[in-house]
Amino acid sequence: MARLFGTDGVRGIANRGLTAEMAFGLGQAAGYYFKEKAPAGQRAKIIIGKDTRVSGDMLEASLAAGITSVGVDAVKLGIIPTPGVAFLCRTMQPAAGVMISASHNPVEDNGIKFFDNEGFKLTDATEDEIETIYRHQLNAIELPLGVGIGRINDSYESVKQYEEYLVSSIPISFKGLRIVVDCGFGAAYDLAPRILQRLGAEVIPLHAINDGSRINVKCGSTHPSLLQKEVVASGAHIGIAHDGDADRVIAVDEKGQLVDGDQIITVCGLELLRRGELRNNKVAVTVYSNLGLIQAFKKQQAGVVVTANGDRYVLEALRKYNLVLGGEQSGHIIFLEKNTTGDGIMTALQLISVLAGTRKSLSELASQMARFPQILENVRVSKKDGWDVNPRIKEELVKAEQELQAEGRIFVRASGTEPLIRVMAEGPDESILKKLVAEVAAVIQREQG
Repeated sequence: MARLFGTDGVRGIANRGLTAEMAFGLGQAAGYYFKEKAPAGQRAKIIIGKDTRVSGDMLEASLAAGITSVGVDAVKLGIIPTPGVAFLCRTMQPAAGVMISASHNPVEDNGIKFFDNEGFKLTDATEDEIETIYRHQLNAIELPLGVGIGRINDSYESVKQYEEYLVSSIPISFKGLRIVVDCGFGAAYDLAPRILQRLGAEVIPLHAINDGSRINVKCGSTHPSLLQKEVVASGAHIGIAHDGDADRVIAVDEKGQLVDGDQIITVCGLELLRRGELRNNKVAVTVYSNLGLIQAFKKQQAGVVVTANGDRYVLEALRKYNLVLGGEQSGHIIFLEKNTTGDGIMTALQLISVLAGTRKSLSELASQMARFPQILENVRVSKKDGWDVNPRIKEELVKAEQELQAEGRIFVRASGTEPLIRVMAEGPDESILKKLVAEVAAVIQREQG
């Protein structure tokens, strides 16, 4: 039986792979788990946030019903970025937090992601315990009666705590900066522009309304083309794009060129290094990060810790090696002294602070990293498991590695959240990379499709 929890919580198409019944059961299972962990005599509470997706209301109602049915209070935060839920786990002192979102995924998808009371994503072991309760123990739970049943409360104003924290984290004014921000019709639709305005910037908002029917549709961090055009047309200093739950960010420089997560980590990391604030003189990145990032830090006598793909592995490395900055090329970036998870708004503020403080253009700052060509192909398959032991796929990978020799790399990974197998190659010759990726992808499609 496949594991219920993926690399970023429980995901699925709302009303198909992720139903109201499933959300109710997960609410019961998680509620029961955290109720058992609560101090004697203290009623546990779980806070719930969501992005703008249409299905969020349904899942929120079901999840809250499940939580309260086992005697735990549910506190609805309303529409709030995922990192806002993580932050409020530390300030509101709940037993846990939940975010209902599928991040950058399509409108029809949704997900349920849990945080502990410190704002960290649950460990695999804790998720496994909740899954065991969900699959095997729900019918055995003795449900409370009368006043023992949990209550559902609203705390929509709590997002203000998160907003004030973000504003207070920036000691410099953004006055004189023109910023285009694409909110992707997502959870940061009003928060991101308002914070930038409060810090003094002239803000041009895009897709900044609450419209869950269009979340991530040809906009936001996965579709930045309109943002690129608007930055150039408006003469802006920088463009910022968030995804549906604002846990990631992609930037655009004043020339309309994309600045990805690797470049943002480089700009912010080297600035922290210059100020003596890059703890242990290292950052944590993933296997997908560009070789140019590693070279940029090496040039400044700084180091890089490379992890498996996924922000949970970046976080593990940050905590293990006592680091303050890490992230993914996709724009999931963690400033661990600022928040416990990827925070798109916080990352944008840190990046803009470097612009404001150095008075350099983003294109100049981003040029500190020379980017190697990377070719990535997502192969949609019917089965993700077993590709790594398939002899034909292994043979094709060996051939590709031999052709690249020491001048590049190629690797394959199954997505943790979608029915995809990703093939990525990196090296100096883009034409060779395209050929090798196409050849490997074709074999994967034939064998796993």
